[in-house]
Amino acid sequence: MSALLAPERAAGSARARWGLLAERDFRLLWAGETVSRLGSSITSVALPLVAVLALDAGPLAAGVLTAAVWLPWLVLGLPAGVWVGRMPRRAVMIVCNLGSAVLFASVPVAGWLGVLTLAHLLAVALLTGATTVFFDAAHQAYLPELVAPEDLIEGNAKLQGSASAADVAGRGLAGLTVQVLGATTGLLADAVSFLIATVTLLRIRTVPRPAAAEPATEGLLRQAREGLAHLLRDPYLRSFALYGAAANFALQGYQSITALFLVREAGVAPGWVGGLASAGAVGGVLGALAARPLCRRLGTARAVRIVLLTLAPFGMLMALADPGLGMVLYVVGALVVVAAVVLCNVVLGSFRQSYLPPALLSRVTAASMCANHATIPLGALAGGALGATIGLRATMWVMTGLLALCSVLPLLSPLRTVRDLPGGAAEPVRRSPRS
Repeated sequence: MSALLAPERAAGSARARWGLLAERDFRLLWAGETVSRLGSSITSVALPLVAVLALDAGPLAAGVLTAAVWLPWLVLGLPAGVWVGRMPRRAVMIVCNLGSAVLFASVPVAGWLGVLTLAHLLAVALLTGATTVFFDAAHQAYLPELVAPEDLIEGNAKLQGSASAADVAGRGLAGLTVQVLGATTGLLADAVSFLIATVTLLRIRTVPRPAAAEPATEGLLRQAREGLAHLLRDPYLRSFALYGAAANFALQGYQSITALFLVREAGVAPGWVGGLASAGAVGGVLGALAARPLCRRLGTARAVRIVLLTLAPFGMLMALADPGLGMVLYVVGALVVVAAVVLCNVVLGSFRQSYLPPALLSRVTAASMCANHATIPLGALAGGALGATIGLRATMWVMTGLLALCSVLPLLSPLRTVRDLPGGAAEPVRRSPRS
């Protein structure tokens, strides 16, 4: 009898030690997404450098190139949620990965042939931004198909933690890659990372649990509108979406001028800017690691409340950056703020995945992400305009102060009174038929 139980005991011991990483299919998803995030982190540095170094682009062109990555969210965010709901999630993710690999590989190929243009780079930014819209909508809906509801916080924490770690490594590798291989050739690293992520997805064996299919007979616009209506009417989802949109506006508002602020106001040597930026990514790793034990001890709702109200104001320390003690305050502020943001992303993302019925998950998730991402280019524009008008340090005070105020927004929901966020599926909001 003991011999028969030995494999089960071994499996239980491995699960206790490694958690979800002991499960083969989640481990494949986690590994693929970590490698892909590493490649994307390299590209976030290399792509603007291609425009500047290879094409002699100015600040306006570089800004337009950055905005082009986020523009597809405004156009495709809502319909993407409906389309993804009608298709197998893993298949969508695989197609998006392959498309991104081809697009990023086209840049060095065009560079080698001497035909690379700014229009080519803008097209790549727009199209890879579009694949990201569909991939993210599918990924948010796919994780609940792969892990049990009680494991969603752990799954999201591991994915976001490794993503933050990849950001730290990616920024360092980006400089080395561009220096050794050149800016255009450096994008091949991202193309290869997407191919690796595709292979890991293809090797996953888990068959998704049967779920209610999206009613294909309903119109695309009607289904997208239904997802948006559910987001706006549910008190939890509405307040969290409002918080995400406002927080992204403030975050991008100060991040868009951070490099200039550190060099011109804080007296930081340009070579140290990348290292200081990595401090925030380290905070992301810490936030992901803390999410599960903190929620277990305090409850999911109470953990979010405490983290938002106590940690968000630390961001204002960044405005105190100077060559002395102020630099330590900057690092502490950046680390703590990103830790708080990532922890809340883990908890609120897991809540949404367990709270929404499968038939609405991709639609409501896409609507929420659309609202969150729409404010990113607006925040960047506002940060730049304020920096030119009132000065860089004053803009840091304004945007980090706004971020601290944003922490009150989730308290406009029942979050302010409960210990744990609800886990049951919320019923879809349906409009009464017209007579």
